[in-house]
Amino acid sequence: MSAPSGNPVPSAPPSYEEAVGINMNYPHPYPVPRPGPRPDGKGMNLPPHMGQPPPASNPITVQTVYVQQPVLFYDRPVQMCCPSCNQVIVTRLSYDSGALTWLSCGGLCLVGCVLGCCLIPFCIDALKDVDHTCPKCNNLLGSYKRL
Repeated sequence: MSAPSGNPVPSAPPSYEEAVGINMNYPHPYPVPRPGPRPDGKGMNLPPHMGQPPPASNPITVQTVYVQQPVLFYDRPVQMCCPSCNQVIVTRLSYDSGALTWLSCGGLCLVGCVLGCCLIPFCIDALKDVDHTCPKCNNLLGSYKRL
């Protein structure tokens, strides 16, 4: 194959310097500061101070922040970090009569269980509300309401 007569075929692509246009005859594109004193007297090379420690940089304090996901309280103990005493604990459960307990009692009264059988819901923990407390600091951590 022969090249068209008007355009010569280059043997290699241009170098980086040729493509960018950097003049290789010029020593540096920016002036390089020379060591030693300047005419205005600033920037003189002073001897190092002997016997003095180098200036200490301020210590960097690092604070670690733990982001805890919201805890969902149900009728089972939960393992979590107590926000009051910062200990990893398993919550202690306590049961209190709530709306479901009282509605069950009222429903049994309507059915005809009036001679003490209507008080059975107050003996069943599955019908009561649950409070979660820390076993170490006795802080109330959360509640689970049945209704």
